Amino acid sequence: MTGLFISFEGVDGVGKTTQVERLREYLESRGRSVLVTREPGGTALGTALRQLLLHNVTDGAADIAPRAEALIFAADRAQHVAEMIRPALDRDEVVITDRYLDSSLAYQAGGRELTADEIRNLSMWATGGLLPVRTYLLDMDPAQSHARLQHDEDRMEAAGIDFQNRTRQAFLDLAAAEPDRFRVIDASQPIEAVWSAIRSDIDTLTAQGGTR
Repeated sequence: MTGLFISFEGVDGVGKTTQVERLREYLESRGRSVLVTREPGGTALGTALRQLLLHNVTDGAADIAPRAEALIFAADRAQHVAEMIRPALDRDEVVITDRYLDSSLAYQAGGRELTADEIRNLSMWATGGLLPVRTYLLDMDPAQSHARLQHDEDRMEAAGIDFQNRTRQAFLDLAAAEPDRFRVIDASQPIEAVWSAIRSDIDTLTAQGGTR
């Protein structure tokens, strides 16, 4: 048995947390050991960086510059992979992460106009080239998903509808470029329909012996 690395992506409010939990419960019911984590913030260092990235918690500091933001995300990802993801995969566990490399590409390259190559090369260096074997992109009109949010907006969520639309399109472009890794699921469907699509795919993936 081998470790299995899975990521969930999409704009805020599409229901990633709900489906991550569904998948965790399903895989555990089938005897797999599962680690659920998230970016940013999957480690102690990541939690501190998450506060900076999403809430700009700095004493009187200016907004985070795009290149600085990219480096902070990459630092969080490097620690996340080294401390949590690779060790779990080496223990033959399933790792499910709420956001990974593709969020940086979509939010920073798509939404904040840095080049995709710059962001991708930085993140691939930070992670030693580790990519999920499967990425579930939960897709929804950002105006619809934003209305679902049950908490105060963070810095990314408050960036405006044009930013969110660019980010959504960037996710879809990433999925089109890597169809073997991505599965795009209409997140405007009922929760059970979204879960049914994920469960069907994960059954196929595990039957094929999908690995990291």
